[in-house]
Amino acid sequence: MSAAMIAAMFFTVALLVTTAYFIMGSIPLLVLKHDTPLDARFVRGFFHVYYLCAFVTASATAISFALAGHPGIACGAAALAGIAVALRSRIIPKMDALGEQIQSNYMDAIPGFRRTHTIAILINLLQLTVIVWGLIDYSK
Repeated sequence: MSAAMIAAMFFTVALLVTTAYFIMGSIPLLVLKHDTPLDARFVRGFFHVYYLCAFVTASATAISFALAGHPGIACGAAALAGIAVALRSRIIPKMDALGEQIQSNYMDAIPGFRRTHTIAILINLLQLTVIVWGLIDYSK
């Protein structure tokens, strides 16, 4: 097994662990009432770190699979890195705006923040499903 393939396996595991860890960490955060700016900042910070970690691990996975000569998986991992950037640019600003509205006691802000939080979790679950499905399909 080449060094590039060993790196690809390492980064694939890192990508799976990152995604699963943040899913398992973000679901219990739904218990928060999201009624204070501190709740909103904490959840926003949690997702900010997740999107950064997801981008780094997906990029490293893409590069290592490309170097190992597996362009299909490399493209899939690169797509995950792009999705992390796109989600970060959409979800984080939305959470910021809703967090400010929570601070000013805007009535629809709390359900909106909770909905955004839930959507982000569902997208992450979908990503994990696609990663696992892709690996199973590739291994055949």
